[in-house]
Amino acid sequence: MDFSAMVETVSQLLLAHQPEVFNSSWIRKHTPRCYRFIRKNLRGEFGAIDWDLLTCALDRKFQRRWTPARRKKNPVPYEGHAEVEAVLEKYRDKLYVFLTSLDKHDRQTRDMIGIRFVRLAQNGNLLARQTLMSLIRYTIDEWIERDYLLSRWRGHENEIQKQIEACIRRYRYTGSFATYLFRTLQCAGRGIRAPRYCSLDKVSSGNIVSSRFEVLVPHLP
Repeated sequence: MDFSAMVETVSQLLLAHQPEVFNSSWIRKHTPRCYRFIRKNLRGEFGAIDWDLLTCALDRKFQRRWTPARRKKNPVPYEGHAEVEAVLEKYRDKLYVFLTSLDKHDRQTRDMIGIRFVRLAQNGNLLARQTLMSLIRYTIDEWIERDYLLSRWRGHENEIQKQIEACIRRYRYTGSFATYLFRTLQCAGRGIRAPRYCSLDKVSSGNIVSSRFEVLVPHLP
């Protein structure tokens, strides 16, 4: 069995049984073979089973039904340099994906890096949260340049930081952290008043000929 076969088997079982929720115990009960494969092969940087590798590969409707073990509501904050460095070392040559994602594979890589930092941050690692917030800002800047709704966030630096922190805190198992953050910013951005621009005519005094320049000037209310 390989990863693709395992995902296909789990997906087919979910389609057949249509559970309202499922977790590692459900997988172990219905397909022990897949569970053994996951325990052996889907491990994170520090040895724990990385269930995100599975949930990210499932259909979105099943991603939402995944119920992992409960996390501590108020984890003790700490600065885990070794944890952050382990993730950075593994993906050192892939960090460009936060600047620009060329294809689907780059976007998937960006999600896997982001989710790893999210999980560490949710466990209380302050350095992981800070690192992710720094990296994901490059991605948000790109979104602001090319998306009309997100362009409204230009100049709202403090509020962007608050939105990123909230998404890190709330994110569960929906497949793509970047997509979750993008949709959140899109929805929240609807309440931000878009800047309005007007043009100015620069007229030379005493000269019949006027020079017209298009100048981007915010229209003040």
